[in-house]
Amino acid sequence: MSRSWVVMPTCLPIILRRCHRCPSGRFRANGKFRVNAHHKLLDAWLLALCTECGDTTRLTVLERVNVRSVRHDLLNLLHDNDPVLAAELLQDPLVRRRNHVALDWDNAWRLDSGAPHQPQQPGQPSQPGQAESGAAQPEGEAVEVSVRFAARIPVRPVRLIAEGFGLTRAEVERLLAAGNLVSTVRLSGKLSGDFTFTLKR
Repeated sequence: MSRSWVVMPTCLPIILRRCHRCPSGRFRANGKFRVNAHHKLLDAWLLALCTECGDTTRLTVLERVNVRSVRHDLLNLLHDNDPVLAAELLQDPLVRRRNHVALDWDNAWRLDSGAPHQPQQPGQPSQPGQAESGAAQPEGEAVEVSVRFAARIPVRPVRLIAEGFGLTRAEVERLLAAGNLVSTVRLSGKLSGDFTFTLKR
């Protein structure tokens, strides 16, 4: 039996950067850009607000770039405050390195396990489809799962597998230790790229 899961972003991640106005170090981008033209040179920033005091910080996207070298469609997206462009730029490692920031994806993604949504009952897992996924698997059957990331979101595979099958993380760890959970990639760390695993129960 084979299944396909997708790790989907639900909102823009938190930007980790020290605030100059308050002790907070967390900013949230709202998808807005600021573009300034200096004669033939162009600057562009992605704006983000401190989650505590609301102070604005700017992440450099373009710096002193000749206007003619900027793609027309990119310029339009910047002027239109395109949220998809904001998401792409935050995931760009060059942009993060240039601005010395990191991202916090907690509560900014969900797992689509392909199972139909059913009303949650008391004591059931909160992820849609978790209980159905675990219950539908006959004892002793091997399931191969292909996990695809719609964005480069660093997630612990153990957490994904627990949510996808309606298990506790301790149960997943036991399956891993017993050799009933195998993959060509290391499942004990964090991953942000597509992978597959096989579960035997």
